[in-house]
Amino acid sequence: MGGPRRLPEMIRPAYQRSTLADVLPSACAQLGVPGCEDVLGLPGSQRYVVVLVDGLGWHLLRRAVRSAAFLTSLLGDARPITAGVPSTTVTSLTSLGTGLPPGQHGMAGYTTRVPDLGIVLNALYWDVPVDPRDYQPRQTIFERALAAGVAVTSVSPQHFATSGLTIAAQRGAEFVGFANKSSDRRRCELITEAALRGSRSLVYAYERDLDHAGHAYGCESGDWLDALTQIDRRLALLRDLLPDEVTMIITGDHGMVDIRPGHRFVAEDEPDLLVGVDAIAGEARFRQLYVDRDNPHLVAARWADLLGERAWVRTRDDAIDDGWFGPVEDRVRERFGHVLVALRDDWAVMTQTQTREHGLVGMHGSLTPAEMTVPLLVG
Repeated sequence: MGGPRRLPEMIRPAYQRSTLADVLPSACAQLGVPGCEDVLGLPGSQRYVVVLVDGLGWHLLRRAVRSAAFLTSLLGDARPITAGVPSTTVTSLTSLGTGLPPGQHGMAGYTTRVPDLGIVLNALYWDVPVDPRDYQPRQTIFERALAAGVAVTSVSPQHFATSGLTIAAQRGAEFVGFANKSSDRRRCELITEAALRGSRSLVYAYERDLDHAGHAYGCESGDWLDALTQIDRRLALLRDLLPDEVTMIITGDHGMVDIRPGHRFVAEDEPDLLVGVDAIAGEARFRQLYVDRDNPHLVAARWADLLGERAWVRTRDDAIDDGWFGPVEDRVRERFGHVLVALRDDWAVMTQTQTREHGLVGMHGSLTPAEMTVPLLVG
């Protein structure tokens, strides 16, 4: 007779040692950008292409090696790095683009409350009238590389060109957009052309299809495997087109877990969860609770009592002390929820204020190994 199911351990980011925030500074150190250090031990090069595959988790890739021949060929001695907290695209892309942990760049999650306005910002859609340059004023790695004479390019879907997140996380790079209907070869040609600019170059390329498949169908679905295979072929083509002098780095912004229908709480269906809570933000795997008129410790205790081992529940101060966000600047401290609820195993807490999440199968945001660890592949 088997014992109790073992719950996943908590993965705390090793900021300034092996996180997404360390990828571009490590490449830029090899490119001679002042103030950058190669803590990841990347191979020396004068030209780098960094491809971020949205939703490519380390554990997901290792589980799907038969569907990704090219990526599997790069595993070899490869090791995982981690996302920051929360393990979500907004936070991860900004950490990648700035070389900073969330506590310094301040892009604190998918949805977070803007302290001065008291309203919730969805940073993917940038639906609040806040200038992204003011909201994230720290210099990006792209700006630093550009100032050092490196040719810097971002190759992404065209409709991201002027998004708030692009401006906050990637300003400084010359944006080269492609249409959604563009062929794989055309996308790869754009990246290759960018990689050959100047005497030194840094190219960032974004791939989103895997994340979309995971959210819609689940990361254990045939649709997800099909998306991975298509991306794998695209990246193999890119490597074939790139000259040998160009070093290609492939990573992800987070992993993913599938959430069963019976493992979904809805906060509004549990009256005790709403007591003392003025706003619910974050996402279903990483809820951020804003508490203006109650004691955050009491709110945390109520959530912990209900969820038990299904979640790690922390006050903001405790999470900061535990290193979730790295060093936290005063200007961004209030953006993080007073209470943080990171779900374990395959549980989620939904809210009626975020209707999009109710239709998702695959989710992410928490501190489990499946969500936090992403590959660092060099080819």
